[in-house]
Amino acid sequence: MITALWILNGILAVFFLIAGGMKLLRTKEQLRASGQGWTDDFRPSSIKAIGVAEVLGAIGLILPLATGVAPVLTAIAAACLAIDMGAATVVHSQRNESMLPTLALALAASASAVMGFMHVL
Repeated sequence: MITALWILNGILAVFFLIAGGMKLLRTKEQLRASGQGWTDDFRPSSIKAIGVAEVLGAIGLILPLATGVAPVLTAIAAACLAIDMGAATVVHSQRNESMLPTLALALAASASAVMGFMHVL
């Protein structure tokens, strides 16, 4: 199970580092131009906050488990990312946009949280 957790967390961490990094490094207009229309509903500061949360979540998926220091934080990070993606699914649904990518990420992060909690408990 630990191997599956590492693989899943590695994939999720890469995704969230890229997605969060884009939100941090690009302007609202650049994000909108790249097809992220949901940004119309959020202030630039909110978009940056989402980016920070995703980057910190990505770090939280790997660092505690890798160091062995408070590995429960890995499961907590996954649970928080699942909530983030659940909220993103709602936003995309309200905008009549495809919600399948965010729903898939919410489910993957939920699976990571379950496996993480099973590993530490």
